[in-house]
Amino acid sequence: MASSPITIRPVRTGSDRKTFVDFAWEVYRDDPCWVPPLKDEVHGLLNPRKNPWFGHGRAELWLAERDGKTVGRISAQVDDLVQVHMEPGTGQWGMFEALDGEAAAVLIATAEEWLRGQGMTKAIGPISISIWDEPGLLIQGFDEPPLVMMGHHRPEYRAWVEAAGYGKAKDLYTFELDIRIDMLPVIDRLIRAGEANPRIRIRNVDKSNFARDSAIILDILNDAWSDNWGFVPLTDAEIAYAGKKLKPIIVEDLVKIAEVDGEPVAFMMTIPDLNEMIRDLNGSLFPFGWAKLLWRLRKVTTRRVRVPLMGVRKSHQHGRMASQLAFMLIEFTRRVCVDKYGINFGEFGWVLEDNQGMMSIAQLPGAGINHTYRIYDKAL
Repeated sequence: MASSPITIRPVRTGSDRKTFVDFAWEVYRDDPCWVPPLKDEVHGLLNPRKNPWFGHGRAELWLAERDGKTVGRISAQVDDLVQVHMEPGTGQWGMFEALDGEAAAVLIATAEEWLRGQGMTKAIGPISISIWDEPGLLIQGFDEPPLVMMGHHRPEYRAWVEAAGYGKAKDLYTFELDIRIDMLPVIDRLIRAGEANPRIRIRNVDKSNFARDSAIILDILNDAWSDNWGFVPLTDAEIAYAGKKLKPIIVEDLVKIAEVDGEPVAFMMTIPDLNEMIRDLNGSLFPFGWAKLLWRLRKVTTRRVRVPLMGVRKSHQHGRMASQLAFMLIEFTRRVCVDKYGINFGEFGWVLEDNQGMMSIAQLPGAGINHTYRIYDKAL
């Protein structure tokens, strides 16, 4: 018996937007590894009045329906900064979820048609909503819940995306490591030499001056990552917005800034796995979720931590000091995690597959790739 046709409609009302966000609960209701995101955060991501990304980007959202039931969703977006820093004519799609291949095909085709109408000649995805949010499709590592700020997807999605004519643009890796394992002797000697160097200072972030320190960190990030594939700089408004969102989950002695001759030149941000704290909230902070989360944020009790961001200024990326600073940041944080908080496992990444510097740093003793995310592209 033939299935009923798919209808696509754009998200226009508050009710539509609620359906768009809530649809993920339908897709993953039987998946034990999915962590329900905080709905307020997802709504904020998609809200032009809240998310400063919309200062340089525009997006459209759609719902797919069959017999009046939602069977899929997708976004398409054009970022003016992508046109400058990546490749002119490149549009993106993301926020992709579907219950079957037919819905997936119609959704992707709808996103492509909108991108063509915006003058785009190439589509990359999934990216939800920017490279700084949740990039890539999970293609390896389905049997483990993702850590904070990383996505989780159905295994079927890969075949559905590739059936739409997409090929690999880049793979992104996350590395899991047992942080109880000491550094290799050659790395340990490099760290000890750095500790003895009076020019180098590793300090904790100062939450009482968090606006200052978050601006320092994100300025280093913009410089350090500027030559990476897919890089789009964070604007001043986005830096302020990111700092405000990150402050509640920042633990001062897990976020470190490296100074050389008094100048901040490198940083490493380590955060507790917020997913462990919010998993039982089912996406809602009301009526009691706020109180539970605030209580849990009072001290570090998570089983794992994640390093989502790390960078060394380009002026210091060549030569021995770049590796020295990176390994000092890692080791100083490792000691705090193990000795103070009793945390034994961490995740590092995402790391671009061809970023040789970061790939070499990520190959620490006891480390291995635990998730692979793929960004696809297609000529339109």
